Amino acid sequence: MKPLATPAGAGSPPTPWHWRTLLLAPHRLAFFLGLVLLAASALWWAAVQLDRSGAGLGLRYAASPSLTHAAVMTFGFFPLFFCGFLFTAGPKWLKVKPPATRTLLPPLLLMAGGWLLWLVAAHVQALAPVAALLLAWCGLATATWRFWQLIRRSREPDRVHATAVGLALLAGCASLAGLALALVLDAPDVARGCVLTGLWGFVMVVYASAAHRMIPFFTSSALPMAERWNSSWVLWLLLAVAVFETLAVWLEPLATPGVFWPVLRGLCELAAAGVLVWLALAWGLAQSMKVRLLAMLHLGFVWLGLGLGLSSLSHLAAALTGAPVLPLGALHAVTMGCFGSLMLAMVTRVSCGHSGRALVADNAVWTLFWLLQVAVVLRVAGAAALWPGRHLLAAAALLWAAVMLIWGCRYGSWYGRPRADGRPG
Repeated sequence: MKPLATPAGAGSPPTPWHWRTLLLAPHRLAFFLGLVLLAASALWWAAVQLDRSGAGLGLRYAASPSLTHAAVMTFGFFPLFFCGFLFTAGPKWLKVKPPATRTLLPPLLLMAGGWLLWLVAAHVQALAPVAALLLAWCGLATATWRFWQLIRRSREPDRVHATAVGLALLAGCASLAGLALALVLDAPDVARGCVLTGLWGFVMVVYASAAHRMIPFFTSSALPMAERWNSSWVLWLLLAVAVFETLAVWLEPLATPGVFWPVLRGLCELAAAGVLVWLALAWGLAQSMKVRLLAMLHLGFVWLGLGLGLSSLSHLAAALTGAPVLPLGALHAVTMGCFGSLMLAMVTRVSCGHSGRALVADNAVWTLFWLLQVAVVLRVAGAAALWPGRHLLAAAALLWAAVMLIWGCRYGSWYGRPRADGRPG
């Protein structure tokens, strides 16, 4: 791909970083806070895994570390990155005036501050995390309300993607409220269900809607078959997968013991996985390898199909043995593999495009992307292994933390400086 513009002032000292520059555009502030939270949560989880593998850190918990990790990975940094993307691209989708960044400052700070407090509160007192969740919920609810204001003001005929995202944000607010209530009532199974509901009904729907809307835009100049991504049935398939997995979270505990439910769920997931992998292969995976940013997007999409395939095998195995196999491996293939890869690709793409730099993934980003793929493989393997499993989990957590810290430091340094091409924004 060609750069948008030649950076101004090449060879001159870089402009000093300043926090006020974060207020020049929504993506600057939201992405920066997302990177801070991503780094903090990655370092925290790496410490937990090291402690579990025998490093002797002596960590003490007032709340379940697994639930703490699952919640921040679902409701923490993803919504911050979503806000940066949605309040930058959303107004263009809807053809409305974008909000001033200062109006987004309170909800974004509430979300980031609430989740940073959540990580600390997990070691303090059993109900302290509830206060953190309330802060984060207020931030997410305010951001949701502001996004719905954009939808209501729009007169654009095609508002399908924006409306799907708006409904997903509402689902995220409801799931987060349910998680807080479950903590108050000391109902861990309900808390886990609320996190999984947020994962599929919130995070997955936003990713599906944004990917269906933006992948054709990103790839139209490079892949002649990209126009097929605009087919409405692809969006409905992705949304159907999200709805099915969300309903399965609550239906599975109610299912009659036996083989009917695991076989039904396994076959449905296997069918969806087959279609998604076929789409990735038939609609440009091989061609996209010529353009790194596109390859990152397409390979992230492949992980969704692989994750559903692993989940299918897990449930079909449960029908035979009475116990699921690799459930956490399947889950992390989707979260780390699909969502993590798409996050790396889309945030990199938006950051380059809105900083006046070339729309490319250079050697540094390309290397980090492949290290992320190694971390995903380690995490999936850790779910299957017995004795070395905890060491594989620690290795995966350390590699994830290293990738996100290096990536975050690089792009975080951009957001507090003016555009390289001298343009506003």
